[in-house]
Amino acid sequence: MSKNKLFKFAENETFSCLIQPTTEQMLAGNHPLKGNWRRDVFHNSNPIVLELGCGKGEYTIALAQRNPDVNYIGVDIKGARLWKGAKFATQNAMPNVAFLRTRIDFIKAIFAPGEVSEIWITFADPQPKSENRRLTSPVFLDRYRAFLTPGGIVNLKTDSTLLHEYTLEVVRSQGLELLEANADIYGSGRAGEDDILSVKTYYESKFLAEGLPITYLAFRLR
Repeated sequence: MSKNKLFKFAENETFSCLIQPTTEQMLAGNHPLKGNWRRDVFHNSNPIVLELGCGKGEYTIALAQRNPDVNYIGVDIKGARLWKGAKFATQNAMPNVAFLRTRIDFIKAIFAPGEVSEIWITFADPQPKSENRRLTSPVFLDRYRAFLTPGGIVNLKTDSTLLHEYTLEVVRSQGLELLEANADIYGSGRAGEDDILSVKTYYESKFLAEGLPITYLAFRLR
């Protein structure tokens, strides 16, 4: 392991906004924050929004900057990536930002029913060889139902036409309410109309430079 990674892992331990539960806690489903995120982490009663597979936390940070009355939690398993977002949130004293280091497979173990209002999935691995590993598969949607407010919104922003079209089919097959489907938010001008959709992560800028269309879906989960 590189010295840079070791440094980041050590500094991660000092960030109060970065929660790193043990595997045992997640498997047992009894983490003390379950049902208590507002009280123990954010110290308010504002809505909670998750970004799943947040990487370096760029989107989580951008969302929190634009909506100070909403609490945002970026979730990823890679501690070296989370370091950047957690350091920025700490240095800039952002009270409505937290990060959670865990596998998304275990996500329902740390949130109580109805504790989360909305989910963002940004540039997730489309998992072309494994449908059940896609973050919008029925398997994962069932996990989200365990803690998402009934009728809560799931947002998918991706460069993957496969994941976009697959998710659209899942929404239709489950009879979910489709709020928006756009196959090219920049080409259509949609991103320019929305301050949130216009946020560009490092990878998004890279995909755009390669000429790949960025797609967007939003639907209500019930």
